[in-house]
Amino acid sequence: MTSPFRVGAGGVNLSVRLTPNGGRDAVDGVETDANGEAYLKLRVTAVPEDGKANKALVALLAKRLKIAKSAISIVSGETARKKILRIEGDPEDLSGKIESLFRA
Repeated sequence: MTSPFRVGAGGVNLSVRLTPNGGRDAVDGVETDANGEAYLKLRVTAVPEDGKANKALVALLAKRLKIAKSAISIVSGETARKKILRIEGDPEDLSGKIESLFRA
């Protein structure tokens, strides 16, 4: 299985697939699309308007990874379901935390 995150200098880039209006805030594991790219599947209760779902996504990940919300930014896919997030911090520490989400 390919990994949904790439380690870089000073942090990691994480590919996610977000489902807004998902009924609950949750991490639903890893999914691989037709191109073989892996995504961390997330759902939030927030609606996809005025950036509410994106804010909920950042809050959910920050809580689960036990990091500051300010360490997470959306690199691409601001208005799309599939997004690339940049998470600042120690790459080794973040890698372990993100991998623990897959097994949760």
